[in-house]
Amino acid sequence: MNISLTADLEKLVNDKVKGGLYHTASEVVRDALRLLEERDRLYHIRLQDLRQEVQKGLDQLDRGEGTAFDPEAFKRRLRQAAGKRKRQPAA
Repeated sequence: MNISLTADLEKLVNDKVKGGLYHTASEVVRDALRLLEERDRLYHIRLQDLRQEVQKGLDQLDRGEGTAFDPEAFKRRLRQAAGKRKRQPAA
């Protein structure tokens, strides 16, 4: 299989090999593809979880367990969440 890379990606692959962590360009590409596969797997898991949560909310609404939307309360919650993220140290 032949693969064409942009100049930037080719440089990245070569830099990884020169860095010593990988012995060949093929190892770099294989590792990158494994990471892509893992990212796709996590995406599908998160999507499935989100769909389940949406369905749970729809089921609650069908049972009459919903509450009226309060835009001001929603804005307060967003501001509080943003404030907490700002105060947390970077990882």
